[in-house]
Amino acid sequence: MRCPFCANDDSQVKDSRPTEDGGAIRRRRQCPACGARFTTFERIQLREMVVVKKSGKREPFDRDKLARSVEIACRKRPIEPQRIERLVNGVVRRLESSGESEVSVGLVGEMVMEGLQALDPVAYIRFASVYRDFREARDFETFVGALGMAPAARAVAAGE
Repeated sequence: MRCPFCANDDSQVKDSRPTEDGGAIRRRRQCPACGARFTTFERIQLREMVVVKKSGKREPFDRDKLARSVEIACRKRPIEPQRIERLVNGVVRRLESSGESEVSVGLVGEMVMEGLQALDPVAYIRFASVYRDFREARDFETFVGALGMAPAARAVAAGE
């Protein structure tokens, strides 16, 4: 494994253990050249998946990109990182078990929105605002109104 600090092509594994959900192995590594320590995760990948964008462009599925978008939606919310990781793992598992090698960006977005709706209403609305390309405040009002939230929940979700 290449060192992210000095780009040395070798590193030593100092500690390995499974993650809490058992879906990956966490490895602590140390670079013999610069002495820096870093963590890597090893996950099972059943097949190479390709995401088909709205424009028709195809790109390899990137789990880290998915995780970053969910983390951004959940930023500054009282959500434990383990719950975010479980949501991302669940989406990836569902995509891999679908048997398809190509998935639409729409399917990925809907799966994430489904998970976020159960996780946190504010994160759900944040993600939806980007995924559904909200252009103005009225888009938020319409979306929150369509959720059928109680007035108190709407006020919390709207940041009032």
